[in-house]
Amino acid sequence: MAANFLMPTRDHQFILKEWLPLEQILSYEAFSEAYSMDDVDMILEQAHKMCREIIAPTNEDGDKNPAHLADGKVILPESFKEAYDFVQENGWGTSNLDTDEGALPELLMTAVNEFVIGANPAFAPYVGATTGSAKLIQTFGDNRQKEIFLPKMLEGAWSGTMCLTEPNAGSDVGDITTKAFPTETPGAYKIKGTKCFITAGDHNLTENIIHLLLARIESAAPGTKGISLFIVPKFRVDNEGNIAGSNDVTCVGVEHKMGLKASATAMLSFGDNNDCIGYLLGDPPDENGKAKGMAQMFQMMNGARYETGLMALAVSAVAYHNAAQYARERIQGRPLTNPKSDRLPIVKHTDVRRMLMNMKAHNEAVRAMIYKTGFMLDMQHHDPDEGKRKMAAAYVDVSTPLVKAYASDVVWPLTGEAIQVYGGYGFSEEYPVAQSARDCKIYSIWEGTNYIQALDLIGRKWTMKNGEVFKAWMKDLKQTIESFSDNPEFAKEYAILSEAYKAYRGIQQKTMEFYMQQQFNLLPLFATRILHCTAKLYCGALITDQAVLAAGKAAELGEDHFDYAFYRGKVEAARYYVRNIVPEVMCTARIIAEADTSVLDVPEEAFNF
Repeated sequence: MAANFLMPTRDHQFILKEWLPLEQILSYEAFSEAYSMDDVDMILEQAHKMCREIIAPTNEDGDKNPAHLADGKVILPESFKEAYDFVQENGWGTSNLDTDEGALPELLMTAVNEFVIGANPAFAPYVGATTGSAKLIQTFGDNRQKEIFLPKMLEGAWSGTMCLTEPNAGSDVGDITTKAFPTETPGAYKIKGTKCFITAGDHNLTENIIHLLLARIESAAPGTKGISLFIVPKFRVDNEGNIAGSNDVTCVGVEHKMGLKASATAMLSFGDNNDCIGYLLGDPPDENGKAKGMAQMFQMMNGARYETGLMALAVSAVAYHNAAQYARERIQGRPLTNPKSDRLPIVKHTDVRRMLMNMKAHNEAVRAMIYKTGFMLDMQHHDPDEGKRKMAAAYVDVSTPLVKAYASDVVWPLTGEAIQVYGGYGFSEEYPVAQSARDCKIYSIWEGTNYIQALDLIGRKWTMKNGEVFKAWMKDLKQTIESFSDNPEFAKEYAILSEAYKAYRGIQQKTMEFYMQQQFNLLPLFATRILHCTAKLYCGALITDQAVLAAGKAAELGEDHFDYAFYRGKVEAARYYVRNIVPEVMCTARIIAEADTSVLDVPEEAFNF
């Protein structure tokens, strides 16, 4: 079997039980009656078991039997239906939005979802899209909309999507042409238009699919400010929540992709027969034509961006663990220091160890960033102190583009490292990392390309509330770095992080100079590299924070303890990341200071040669 779900839970236990103060989250009213720290191991164990036994077996099935369109319907492998029903019926999916039914904190669900994604990356979006769209209705829907749509969505009987992209309006959502025309029924509109690249846009897993769709009401303002958000079910629903016939929603095609082949990416046509009804979420456009759709959809988009970063991490982690296992088992070559000795497992060869450490360090650094953001999401939504909720919300605002873009940018070269460890076998579909490479590339494109995330960082997050939000985020980062100053074991890491912090402030200053000198083309030229620098500095501080804790644990336990290797591995992974990756911040700072314009100066015709 080519697909192979390998993801140990030890790092997740470390994050949840030793590094982040999960007990603070569990003390909140929403969770205090349902869970305690004693439940963490059981939750991780049960979720991991589900992924091993129920979801992972569907991975190869979906890769070999892609989603396909037949007689106007998208067909998935039967194994997906069984797995989807199991996840939803056993409380691991959309029902987790229901806090009355013992919902898990975001931080714990992040671990659960990492396992689910790692077990089958093509399966996870069916659950994730349903959860995101249900949350939109839960947040912005009126009582009647909640009564009609939420019960079936929360139990997973109905699934959901978000419908933004159109053939001529991809990242530039403001150019959408899908229209909404009022009917005699208040809040009901006739929808007409086409949406493409819709994840889980059509399938045979559920009896109905609830589309959260962006459209423009007649006379609304142009651009994004005039867009409204609608609930558009595939099949109409009566007042009792029962299916009541077609709603003139047609799947006209599915994409044939290099990866995630069983994740249906659909093109949908709405209102071909002028009989598609959608229900407005919130208020219609105001007297100036300004609508609320984009602001509402950003809730789902930002959630999806967080999840996309997690998806990238999960695929990278599974590729790494497969490569590490292969390296321990594959016998090949002899040491350079003793060419006449017996052949060795390739894990003994220095360059293989370098590649494995590069994957391990990146994965643990990215996981630290994502889970810290998950912790802040729980604070944002549940802390009783309004000031702490606002602080956490600001933290999440800054961290979201880093989580999405950095994780999804590094997963591509990291899976390449996994293939390299395998050698020729890695390029073969009989081994799992080839599929990992095919599956992961979409993540840098999904949910707003990573260039958009970079512009969001330097254009919005740097300047929010006159720069006070990012200033507070940087202050927190600086305090984390300064906490290492009195620890001699991490003196070198402290010195590098301090230098990188100073270099990053130099990047900010130079970028402001570009702006003041009206060299506006230089801002997008360096935006992606600035985002990477932000994430590398941040990840370096977080993984070192983990390493300080791990070093103390290792010293306390001693080399003979079964957990010693784990803790020393945390320390060495942090050393590698800070000493080998974080210095790239200083390198980029020098490049930005020189303001090379060769990209802008080259004749466009030169790209033909």
